[in-house]
Amino acid sequence: MLIIKYFQKRVSYYVMSKKFYVIWKGAKTGIFTTWPEVQQHTAGRSDAQFMGFESKNAAEQAFATTYTKALMQRSLSKKGSTSSSPTSTRTATSKKTSKSASATTAALNPNGPSDIEIYCDGACSPNPGKSGTGLAVYESGKVTSLYYGLYLPNGTNNTAELSGMLSAFQIAQHFIDKNSEQSICILSDSKYSIDSITKWAKGWQAKGWTRGKGEEIKNLALVQQCYALYKTMHSKITIRHVKGHANIEGNELADRMAVLARKQQQVNMIRYSETINIKAILAMESG
Repeated sequence: MLIIKYFQKRVSYYVMSKKFYVIWKGAKTGIFTTWPEVQQHTAGRSDAQFMGFESKNAAEQAFATTYTKALMQRSLSKKGSTSSSPTSTRTATSKKTSKSASATTAALNPNGPSDIEIYCDGACSPNPGKSGTGLAVYESGKVTSLYYGLYLPNGTNNTAELSGMLSAFQIAQHFIDKNSEQSICILSDSKYSIDSITKWAKGWQAKGWTRGKGEEIKNLALVQQCYALYKTMHSKITIRHVKGHANIEGNELADRMAVLARKQQQVNMIRYSETINIKAILAMESG
């Protein structure tokens, strides 16, 4: 198992100004005033829906509608912002390599108020075939580091996605060790990876790591490694599903890193060493 040993950037501690949180979907729904309550009711749920607000009135108005409408309203309020450097966040300028045109889209922050956001993604072409994994790490809403690697000559989309989840857990552990009070969210566009770890692994383990009737579990070694780490930190992190190729900046950056790992056949997980020029990176080949 590959372990990411250290990070060059020092963790910046973030005090959130938002005081009211709405949970539309979780173990408990409603309006809450502390982040630990939100974590308690949403931790480990890939379908959780929540968001932070600066006032009680804004939270009440949002709770009276739906999570999707609240996201749309927030997006509209930020419409027109752009991003061409790592100090600007949540706006993705995406350019497909097969097209000369590019579009600038105001991307949403889909995971609510988290101090640390870790996007993970995998790429494979063909499937099965050459695969790679990429990650994008945000601290206090700003992208601070990108990682790519874990190339496999005969991988699959699912092995690449699970490898990304495993690396994300390792990065999360680093931040937990630095400051256990930080809110940490891991974001993936792979429902398979999320469900394997947060829903299915517990039952598989109880059945001796089988699916019942002796059926083999695909990618078992990766699932076991992910689940072992997940159990040690599940109460300290949130795992969220995001839609792939939907101009969500962090997901798009992780995607580009995964493709870079595949193209360069980068076996070890390494940090992207060039300047993080978001516009330039998003113009790279996508998966």
